[in-house]
Amino acid sequence: MTESSYRIQGATGEWEVVIGLEVHAQVTSNAKLFSGAATAFGAEPNTQVSLVDAAMPGMLPVPNMECIRQAVRTGMAIDAEINRWSRFDRKNYFYADLPQGYQISQLYHPLVGEGAIEISPDDKNPDATKTIGVERIHVEQDAGKLMHDQHPTRSYVDLNRSGVALMEIVSRPDMRSPAEAGAYLRKLRAILRYVGSCDGNMEEGSMRADVNVSVRKPGDDLGTRTETKNVNSVRFVMAAIEYEAKRQVELIEDGGRVVQETRLFNVESGTTRSMRSKEDAHDYRYFPDPDLLPLELDEAFLAACRASLPELPDAKRKRYEALGISAYQADVLTAEVEAARWFDALLEAGAKPVAAANWTTSELFGALNRGGHDIAQSPVSPAQAAELLALVADGTLSGSLAKQVFEVMLETGDAPAKIVEDRGLKQTSDTGAIEAVIAEVIARNPNQLAQYRGGKETLFGFFVGQTMKAMGGKANPAVVNDLLKKALS
Repeated sequence: MTESSYRIQGATGEWEVVIGLEVHAQVTSNAKLFSGAATAFGAEPNTQVSLVDAAMPGMLPVPNMECIRQAVRTGMAIDAEINRWSRFDRKNYFYADLPQGYQISQLYHPLVGEGAIEISPDDKNPDATKTIGVERIHVEQDAGKLMHDQHPTRSYVDLNRSGVALMEIVSRPDMRSPAEAGAYLRKLRAILRYVGSCDGNMEEGSMRADVNVSVRKPGDDLGTRTETKNVNSVRFVMAAIEYEAKRQVELIEDGGRVVQETRLFNVESGTTRSMRSKEDAHDYRYFPDPDLLPLELDEAFLAACRASLPELPDAKRKRYEALGISAYQADVLTAEVEAARWFDALLEAGAKPVAAANWTTSELFGALNRGGHDIAQSPVSPAQAAELLALVADGTLSGSLAKQVFEVMLETGDAPAKIVEDRGLKQTSDTGAIEAVIAEVIARNPNQLAQYRGGKETLFGFFVGQTMKAMGGKANPAVVNDLLKKALS
């Protein structure tokens, strides 16, 4: 739906939804933000904890410049302002999974300033775009994790995530529907994965969103917002927005008022519930971290970051369209970085762009979906696919024969030429052989021949089908059509 068309229908009329997202993305790096501890997912509790992460006395943080580099590259990917001077602040609060009693973050002087992300809310119409503003990207350390299900009366603390580097990517409140929020999150995830600054695995917690929602009558001032914390899938983000917006409308129309608070989303019921009242910045007693010097980035560092960026989704999509690929197919092919890299390798192997796009988005993606696989698990390589498409292009294989060969490729991993040779699947353009079969088909179907010559031209397809069937699908369809037209005239 477009921005203007999505409305909540309340008893008192239409309501507009205003949405902003704060996305926490775990930085792909060799260590944590301020220590050398590992960050592998799924490790045994408390096996990836340095003395710094555990806040042992006398331990001092040292910034991991790889984490800073990745955040800067992310900012550049969304054309954001990169602040050459930034600073770390302490965000003070007490919680059992926060050993220091504070989180090192960046409130006042973030590493990355304002940028923008262009989205296509309608999957079927990628040309209908909208720009969502990004207010800032700052880096901060993650907290640990409380485990309440290990003992009947005690809670345990796992500090493996303590100190893990996060980018907090804060959008402007520019989204007006669940569809727009979903499109923004998908696009942001794609950019992060292209850049390589975050793996985007929401199920493992590498990327999660805090969802800010408020409602208002169209044209009114902004309403009071709530923040639903740590939502870990695009589908759940959209569901949380839909539920929370309707809840706020019903609350206001019943005479109540929305309270600024933090809420949690229940994935089973699709509802949100209150967690705590929303704190303001002064509640955290922010102040500059005395153990960390400001970050000062020089031009050589920024130039190296910029030079390391890959071709990004929007640029790749435009390049594909310039090759004659449809906007929809270009959007599908660039949605996931692995698929785009696979398709680029297919083009580099010599495949014609339009034929390659048609085959990849229909035959290959269809087969992978049926098998429950992603592109990284494809049993068919780009080079093999290019060989298969070349056999179609030079007339060795018809479309139907190519499908048969592809099925064998999926099962065996063999090269197309080998399959064609071993199984005798080569298409024939032998006019003498085809003419002989056509003569037999015509002789066996005198009634249809009389009807065709009497003006029922739709029967031409019948004769094509009978000829192809008699030749086991191996006849060149173009040759069959030409020879049939002469024989039936």
